[in-house]
Amino acid sequence: MNRAVFLDRDGVLVRTTMVEGKAYAVRRLKDFRLLPGTRRAIAELRAARYKIVVVTNQPDIGNGLIDSRVVEAMHEKLREAITLDLIMTCPHRQDDNCECRKPKPGMLLTAARELGINLRSSYMIGDRSTDVIAGRSAGCYTLLIDRGYREALGATPDCIVKTLPAAVNVILAEQQSEVG
Repeated sequence: MNRAVFLDRDGVLVRTTMVEGKAYAVRRLKDFRLLPGTRRAIAELRAARYKIVVVTNQPDIGNGLIDSRVVEAMHEKLREAITLDLIMTCPHRQDDNCECRKPKPGMLLTAARELGINLRSSYMIGDRSTDVIAGRSAGCYTLLIDRGYREALGATPDCIVKTLPAAVNVILAEQQSEVG
């Protein structure tokens, strides 16, 4: 079985738009940019033989605020910048009650089946409680990137860090302690 690192997209891999302490996904392709350190962090995970899976809620599609083709163009830009094994997207609105929308673990479970991932040996990195809850529900070790959002943290992650590179350092140190 493979190990994986599941990553939220907005606020973890790419920049968001901040409005009054709340983060929003960008809606224009020209505003879609990687956060500092993303390329190197993903390269380090790949070198350590982790599968890299993006799991992202994109309710702006379901709410009619962005066309799915724009989101797919963003994902193509992401694939060009970093090597990914899979991108899973939930395009549904917040109130659709689908199985794929985080905090439900549907995207992680589907990816695990598709890629032969051992969830107990895997990690979920996110910037919101929904990411932590989804990761925990799937059986992953959870890391929260604390971006200082004004929303309450509704779940306790296994680890809190400030950046993606810091999260990757935790994962690689954990891997080293298992080997050593």
